[in-house]
Amino acid sequence: MTDATDTRMKRLGYRPPPDVAEPDQLVLVEYVSGGRVAIITLNRPHADNAITTELAAQLTEILEMIAARSSVRCAVITGAGDRAFSVGGDLYQRKQMTKEEWLRQRQVFDRMLYTLRQLRRPIFSAVHGMAYGGGCEIAISTDFIIASDEARFGQPEAMVGLSAGGGSPVFLPRVFPPGKAMQMLMTGEAISAQEAHRLGMVNEIHPRTELMSAALRIAEKIAANSPTAVQSVKRAVQNGQGEPAEQAIAIMMDEHWRSVVHPDRVEGILAFTEGREPAFPDPDF
Repeated sequence: MTDATDTRMKRLGYRPPPDVAEPDQLVLVEYVSGGRVAIITLNRPHADNAITTELAAQLTEILEMIAARSSVRCAVITGAGDRAFSVGGDLYQRKQMTKEEWLRQRQVFDRMLYTLRQLRRPIFSAVHGMAYGGGCEIAISTDFIIASDEARFGQPEAMVGLSAGGGSPVFLPRVFPPGKAMQMLMTGEAISAQEAHRLGMVNEIHPRTELMSAALRIAEKIAANSPTAVQSVKRAVQNGQGEPAEQAIAIMMDEHWRSVVHPDRVEGILAFTEGREPAFPDPDF
Protein backbone atom coordinates (compact mmCIF):
# COMPACT_ATOMS: atom_id res chain seq x y z
CA MET A 1 0.00 0.00 0.00
CA THR A 2 1.29 3.49 -0.85
CA ASP A 3 1.97 5.77 2.10
CA ALA A 4 -0.18 8.85 1.54
CA THR A 5 2.20 10.93 3.64
CA ASP A 6 5.23 9.98 1.55
CA THR A 7 6.49 12.70 -0.80
CA ARG A 8 9.48 13.15 -3.06
CA MET A 9 10.81 15.89 -0.76
CA LYS A 10 10.65 13.50 2.20
CA ARG A 11 12.47 10.87 0.19
CA LEU A 12 15.23 13.38 -0.44
CA GLY A 13 15.61 13.67 3.33
CA TYR A 14 13.62 16.82 4.16
CA ARG A 15 11.92 16.80 7.55
CA PRO A 16 10.07 19.29 9.78
CA PRO A 17 12.45 20.96 12.22
CA PRO A 18 11.98 20.18 15.92
CA ASP A 19 10.58 22.90 18.15
CA VAL A 20 13.83 24.04 19.72
CA ALA A 21 15.40 27.41 20.37
CA GLU A 22 17.56 28.88 17.62
CA PRO A 23 21.30 29.13 18.36
CA ASP A 24 22.57 32.58 19.30
CA GLN A 25 24.99 32.41 16.38
CA LEU A 26 23.54 31.01 13.18
CA VAL A 27 26.93 31.11 11.47
CA LEU A 28 30.15 30.33 13.32
CA VAL A 29 33.68 31.32 12.33
CA GLU A 30 36.86 29.89 13.76
CA TYR A 31 40.35 31.09 12.86
CA VAL A 32 42.94 28.31 12.83
CA SER A 33 46.47 27.71 11.54
CA GLY A 34 47.76 30.88 13.13
CA GLY A 35 44.76 32.88 11.96
CA ARG A 36 45.45 32.17 8.31
CA VAL A 37 42.49 29.85 7.77
CA ALA A 38 38.86 30.69 8.55
CA ILE A 39 36.43 27.81 9.13
CA ILE A 40 32.86 29.03 8.53
CA THR A 41 30.06 26.78 9.81
CA LEU A 42 26.37 27.11 9.01
CA ASN A 43 24.93 26.48 12.46
CA ARG A 44 21.30 25.33 12.34
CA PRO A 45 21.82 21.57 12.64
CA HIS A 46 18.33 21.04 14.09
CA ALA A 47 16.94 22.34 10.77
CA ASP A 48 19.57 20.73 8.55
CA ASN A 49 21.18 24.16 8.23
CA ALA A 50 18.25 25.57 6.25
CA ILE A 51 18.91 29.17 5.28
CA THR A 52 16.76 31.79 6.99
CA THR A 53 16.91 35.52 6.38
CA GLU A 54 18.87 35.87 9.61
CA LEU A 55 21.40 33.16 8.73
CA ALA A 56 22.00 34.71 5.30
CA ALA A 57 22.59 38.13 6.87
CA GLN A 58 25.05 36.68 9.39
CA LEU A 59 26.93 34.80 6.66
CA THR A 60 27.24 38.01 4.64
CA GLU A 61 28.60 39.82 7.70
CA ILE A 62 31.21 37.11 8.32
CA LEU A 63 32.29 37.08 4.67
CA GLU A 64 32.69 40.87 4.74
CA MET A 65 34.71 40.57 7.95
CA ILE A 66 37.01 37.99 6.36
CA ALA A 67 37.41 40.20 3.29
CA ALA A 68 38.74 42.97 5.54
CA ARG A 69 41.01 40.71 7.60
CA SER A 70 44.30 40.58 5.74
CA SER A 71 45.72 37.72 7.84
CA VAL A 72 43.12 35.28 6.46
CA ARG A 73 44.52 33.52 3.41
CA CYS A 74 41.89 30.84 2.87
CA ALA A 75 38.38 30.07 4.08
CA VAL A 76 36.38 26.84 4.27
CA ILE A 77 32.61 26.72 4.54
CA THR A 78 30.82 23.70 5.99
CA GLY A 79 27.67 22.77 7.91
CA ALA A 80 27.06 21.79 11.53
CA GLY A 81 25.63 18.42 12.50
CA ASP A 82 25.69 15.04 10.81
CA ARG A 83 22.85 15.30 8.30
CA ALA A 84 23.47 18.26 6.05
CA PHE A 85 25.70 20.93 4.63
CA SER A 86 22.49 22.87 4.00
CA VAL A 87 19.10 21.97 2.56
CA GLY A 88 18.63 25.48 1.15
CA GLY A 89 16.08 28.15 1.94
CA ASP A 90 13.95 27.49 5.02
CA LEU A 91 10.52 26.71 3.55
CA TYR A 92 8.94 26.77 7.00
CA GLN A 93 10.01 30.40 7.43
CA ARG A 94 8.78 31.16 3.90
CA LYS A 95 5.39 29.47 4.39
CA GLN A 96 3.51 32.63 5.44
CA MET A 97 5.57 35.20 3.52
CA THR A 98 3.87 37.84 1.42
CA LYS A 99 5.32 38.71 -1.99
CA GLU A 100 6.95 41.79 -0.47
CA GLU A 101 8.52 39.76 2.35
CA TRP A 102 9.76 37.19 -0.17
CA LEU A 103 11.37 39.93 -2.27
CA ARG A 104 13.05 41.42 0.78
CA GLN A 105 14.44 38.01 1.73
CA ARG A 106 15.57 37.42 -1.86
CA GLN A 107 17.57 40.64 -1.68
CA VAL A 108 19.30 39.39 1.49
CA PHE A 109 20.05 36.05 -0.18
CA ASP A 110 21.34 37.76 -3.32
CA ARG A 111 23.69 39.93 -1.28
CA MET A 112 24.99 36.84 0.55
CA LEU A 113 25.73 34.96 -2.68
CA TYR A 114 27.23 38.03 -4.37
CA THR A 115 29.54 38.63 -1.41
CA LEU A 116 30.56 34.97 -1.51
CA ARG A 117 31.30 35.03 -5.25
CA GLN A 118 33.22 38.30 -5.01
CA LEU A 119 35.42 37.33 -2.06
CA ARG A 120 39.04 37.89 -3.06
CA ARG A 121 40.29 35.26 -0.63
CA PRO A 122 40.16 31.66 -1.79
CA ILE A 123 37.17 29.89 -0.29
CA PHE A 124 35.99 26.33 -0.81
CA SER A 125 33.23 24.09 0.49
CA ALA A 126 33.53 20.93 2.58
CA VAL A 127 30.18 19.24 2.00
CA HIS A 128 28.66 16.37 3.94
CA GLY A 129 25.14 15.01 3.85
CA MET A 130 22.53 16.98 1.95
CA ALA A 131 23.44 20.01 -0.16
CA TYR A 132 20.14 20.99 -1.72
CA GLY A 133 18.71 24.11 -3.28
CA GLY A 134 20.41 27.19 -1.88
CA GLY A 135 22.82 24.95 0.01
CA CYS A 136 24.05 23.44 -3.24
CA GLU A 137 24.21 26.94 -4.71
CA ILE A 138 26.40 28.15 -1.84
CA ALA A 139 28.75 25.23 -2.52
CA ILE A 140 29.00 25.85 -6.27
CA SER A 141 29.53 29.58 -5.65
CA THR A 142 32.82 28.83 -3.88
CA ASP A 143 36.09 28.15 -5.68
CA PHE A 144 35.81 24.37 -5.44
CA ILE A 145 34.18 21.56 -3.48
CA ILE A 146 35.39 18.54 -1.54
CA ALA A 147 32.82 16.17 -0.10
CA SER A 148 32.21 13.24 2.19
CA ASP A 149 31.34 9.92 0.64
CA GLU A 150 27.68 10.23 1.73
CA ALA A 151 27.12 13.76 0.42
CA ARG A 152 24.30 14.43 -2.02
CA PHE A 153 23.69 17.42 -4.29
CA GLY A 154 20.38 18.55 -5.72
CA GLN A 155 18.18 21.43 -6.87
CA PRO A 156 14.64 20.42 -5.87
CA GLU A 157 13.08 23.87 -6.31
CA ALA A 158 10.80 22.73 -9.16
CA MET A 159 9.21 20.20 -6.79
CA VAL A 160 7.80 23.09 -4.73
CA GLY A 161 6.85 25.35 -7.63
CA LEU A 162 10.01 27.44 -7.88
CA SER A 163 12.59 28.11 -10.54
CA ALA A 164 16.05 27.99 -8.94
CA GLY A 165 17.29 31.53 -8.29
CA GLY A 166 20.60 31.28 -6.44
CA GLY A 167 22.95 30.59 -9.33
CA SER A 168 22.46 26.92 -10.25
CA PRO A 169 20.94 27.61 -13.70
CA VAL A 170 24.09 29.60 -14.44
CA PHE A 171 26.79 27.52 -12.76
CA LEU A 172 25.60 23.92 -13.08
CA PRO A 173 25.82 23.96 -16.92
CA ARG A 174 29.41 25.22 -16.58
CA VAL A 175 30.30 22.24 -14.40
CA PHE A 176 28.14 19.46 -15.85
CA PRO A 177 27.18 18.62 -19.40
CA PRO A 178 24.26 21.00 -20.11
CA GLY A 179 21.82 18.10 -20.45
CA LYS A 180 22.74 16.75 -17.01
CA ALA A 181 22.32 20.20 -15.48
CA MET A 182 18.91 20.51 -17.16
CA GLN A 183 17.85 17.12 -15.84
CA MET A 184 18.83 18.02 -12.26
CA LEU A 185 17.03 21.37 -12.43
CA MET A 186 13.91 19.96 -14.07
CA THR A 187 13.48 16.75 -12.06
CA GLY A 188 14.81 17.94 -8.71
CA GLU A 189 16.58 14.61 -8.32
CA ALA A 190 19.76 14.52 -6.25
CA ILE A 191 23.07 13.00 -7.27
CA SER A 192 25.62 11.27 -5.06
CA ALA A 193 29.07 12.56 -4.19
CA GLN A 194 30.51 9.86 -6.41
CA GLU A 195 28.48 11.03 -9.41
CA ALA A 196 29.34 14.67 -8.69
CA HIS A 197 33.02 13.68 -8.56
CA ARG A 198 32.78 11.74 -11.82
CA LEU A 199 31.22 14.74 -13.54
CA GLY A 200 33.78 17.20 -12.17
CA MET A 201 31.72 19.11 -9.61
CA VAL A 202 33.55 17.62 -6.60
CA ASN A 203 37.36 17.55 -6.47
CA GLU A 204 37.89 14.98 -3.71
CA ILE A 205 35.81 12.49 -1.71
CA HIS A 206 36.68 11.53 1.87
CA PRO A 207 35.07 9.49 4.66
CA ARG A 208 32.81 11.71 6.76
CA THR A 209 35.13 11.54 9.78
CA GLU A 210 38.10 12.68 7.68
CA LEU A 211 36.46 15.47 5.69
CA MET A 212 37.45 18.45 7.81
CA SER A 213 40.99 17.17 8.30
CA ALA A 214 41.30 16.96 4.51
CA ALA A 215 39.82 20.44 4.16
CA LEU A 216 42.31 21.86 6.63
CA ARG A 217 45.23 20.23 4.80
CA ILE A 218 44.14 21.85 1.54
CA ALA A 219 43.55 25.21 3.19
CA GLU A 220 46.98 25.17 4.83
CA LYS A 221 48.64 24.41 1.49
CA ILE A 222 46.89 27.42 -0.04
CA ALA A 223 47.73 29.58 2.98
CA ALA A 224 51.44 28.71 2.65
CA ASN A 225 51.55 30.22 -0.84
CA SER A 226 51.83 33.87 -1.76
CA PRO A 227 48.42 35.39 -0.95
CA THR A 228 48.93 37.94 -3.68
CA ALA A 229 49.66 35.26 -6.28
CA VAL A 230 46.73 33.10 -5.15
CA GLN A 231 44.28 36.00 -5.29
CA SER A 232 45.65 37.10 -8.66
CA VAL A 233 45.21 33.68 -10.25
CA LYS A 234 41.70 33.46 -8.78
CA ARG A 235 40.80 36.75 -10.48
CA ALA A 236 42.39 35.57 -13.74
CA VAL A 237 40.24 32.43 -13.76
CA GLN A 238 37.03 34.16 -12.70
CA ASN A 239 37.33 37.17 -15.00
CA GLY A 240 38.56 35.15 -17.96
CA GLN A 241 35.74 32.60 -17.90
CA GLY A 242 33.51 32.91 -20.93
CA GLU A 243 35.74 35.45 -22.65
CA PRO A 244 37.28 34.85 -26.09
CA ALA A 245 40.67 33.18 -25.74
CA GLU A 246 42.79 36.25 -26.48
CA GLN A 247 40.76 38.41 -24.10
CA ALA A 248 41.11 35.77 -21.38
CA ILE A 249 44.86 35.65 -21.98
CA ALA A 250 45.04 39.45 -21.68
CA ILE A 251 43.24 39.22 -18.31
CA MET A 252 45.64 36.46 -17.25
CA MET A 253 48.71 38.50 -18.26
CA ASP A 254 47.48 41.55 -16.36
CA GLU A 255 47.32 39.46 -13.19
CA HIS A 256 50.65 37.79 -14.03
CA TRP A 257 52.43 41.14 -14.31
CA ARG A 258 50.94 42.27 -11.01
CA SER A 259 52.65 39.28 -9.40
CA VAL A 260 55.91 39.89 -11.27
CA VAL A 261 56.32 43.38 -9.77
CA HIS A 262 55.19 42.29 -6.28
CA PRO A 263 57.73 41.67 -3.46
CA ASP A 264 56.34 38.11 -3.05
CA ARG A 265 57.96 37.20 -6.36
CA VAL A 266 61.36 38.37 -5.08
CA GLU A 267 60.96 36.44 -1.81
CA GLY A 268 59.66 33.30 -3.52
CA ILE A 269 62.51 33.01 -6.01
CA LEU A 270 65.13 33.96 -3.41
CA ALA A 271 63.82 31.27 -1.05
CA PHE A 272 63.95 28.73 -3.88
CA THR A 273 67.58 29.53 -4.71
CA GLU A 274 68.52 29.44 -1.01
CA GLY A 275 66.81 26.08 -0.45
CA ARG A 276 64.27 27.27 2.13
CA GLU A 277 60.53 27.84 2.39
CA PRO A 278 59.45 31.37 1.47
CA ALA A 279 58.04 33.70 4.12
CA PHE A 280 55.23 35.61 2.41
CA PRO A 281 53.81 38.52 4.43
CA ASP A 282 50.10 39.22 4.72
CA PRO A 283 48.82 41.36 1.83
CA ASP A 284 48.01 45.04 2.22
CA PHE A 285 44.52 44.58 0.77
